[in-house]
Amino acid sequence: MDPYIEAPRPLPLLWRVLLGLVERRLGKRLVTNRILAWYPKALVGSGILEALVAHDEPEVPRRLLKLIRIYTSIRVSCPFCIDLNSKEYSESGLTDDEIVALQAEGGAASAPTLSAAERAALAYVDCMCRSPVSFERETIDELRRHFSERGIVVIASTCAQVNFWARLIQSFGVPPAGFSAECSLLNLDRYRTLRG
Repeated sequence: MDPYIEAPRPLPLLWRVLLGLVERRLGKRLVTNRILAWYPKALVGSGILEALVAHDEPEVPRRLLKLIRIYTSIRVSCPFCIDLNSKEYSESGLTDDEIVALQAEGGAASAPTLSAAERAALAYVDCMCRSPVSFERETIDELRRHFSERGIVVIASTCAQVNFWARLIQSFGVPPAGFSAECSLLNLDRYRTLRG
């Protein structure tokens, strides 16, 4: 499947150089970033957003950040995002059973190996991914039992960052890039957003 929008040809020299460096590091062509070259302000803003994401915080460790990114990707049905964010999930301490549970009807609640703090964070993420966004008082109270204000901001901004990319990627029709091609657990075909 091809994206709905093609990248400008040729890409401006600066974008070719910057994207070339990132793509070489990832080993994949970043179609969305190439398409954004049509509007350089969006490309720069997106790049800054991506450069400032949390990777490992004392209160929100790498494993939880990975859970948030994968669960958000699943909740917003973005095959590319699921593919990218699930890459090397076991290196962050996630198991195959946890990945399957995140995709199940009960979501995070169906994964018995998650800690109470992880469950609280993912329940919050679930609320953030609704349209319209809405929260139950119990969800906020449980989140506050496990996280400080800073921790909640890290969780919220991580979810929002994935949401931003998911909506952008889906609006361009960018397919998965094969970051997690070896992982049959992801069921990426189940998350297609193009109808007809």
